Amino acid sequence: MTVETHLPDAQRHWLRLALANRSFLTGLIITALIAAMALISFVWTPYDVTNLVVADRMKGLSAQHWFGTDHFGRDIFSMIMVGSRNSIAVAFVAVGIGMGIGVPLGCWAAARGGLVDEALMRFNDLVFAFPALLSAVMITAIFGPGAVNAIIAIGIFNVPVFARVARAGALALWPREYILAARAAGKGKALITVEHILPNIASMLLVQGTIQFALGILAEAGLSYLGLGAQPPMPSWGRMLFDAQTRMMVAPHLAIFPGLAIVITVLGLNLLGDGLRDVLDPRLRRER
Repeated sequence: MTVETHLPDAQRHWLRLALANRSFLTGLIITALIAAMALISFVWTPYDVTNLVVADRMKGLSAQHWFGTDHFGRDIFSMIMVGSRNSIAVAFVAVGIGMGIGVPLGCWAAARGGLVDEALMRFNDLVFAFPALLSAVMITAIFGPGAVNAIIAIGIFNVPVFARVARAGALALWPREYILAARAAGKGKALITVEHILPNIASMLLVQGTIQFALGILAEAGLSYLGLGAQPPMPSWGRMLFDAQTRMMVAPHLAIFPGLAIVITVLGLNLLGDGLRDVLDPRLRRER
């Protein structure tokens, strides 16, 4: 007996569509492997990433060190495992901040309209004009570098993105007949937003969330590269690239493997987002 026999018809149909979508399936596998690596790093890594072994510095690939060692003798594979949980945690919390603040603002702007909508969107444009990197520089100048400040900077950058998406989706739904019927029945705008608007824009928010997650991974790597993210001795993919830039000709593996980790993770999340968009949007399925 398969798992599908225990699911309702709608869920079985969605599961069949998802498993038939190569982009979704490939992205899901890649993302699951990266997430599993991050979880495993909490309980096990081949070597202690805080243990400096000068005698083993700058070693190449071997049976003992699959990805070689860095200039301090630390195992690169272990550092990539630990760095994955830092990148995922920063991006996940930052997306949560952006979604938790941006979605209510976007829905409120769509529901109120008029001057409220115009004021919120202009303020949204003002925040959107400051990239995560510039925000991080300003926050770091006040509070100092660190993973928490990187989360705040990336989260602030995500707020206008989710506000725009939520507002656009909500504005398209407010003229619909079932929304007008709900208003005629005496329901307030807040209740209509919770009961009717949010469930119908959840799919586009989910897809946008995967895209922002991938961008969050890139932003965290960029901030760590500049020394504004996670601080030593906590490994970070961006910090590993920074440490490797002056040793590229001597030990290229120092940059290759952290770079591949970033590329593969972002690729997996983008494929997952594309697959979700194809599966959740019936118009795209009809076009295909």
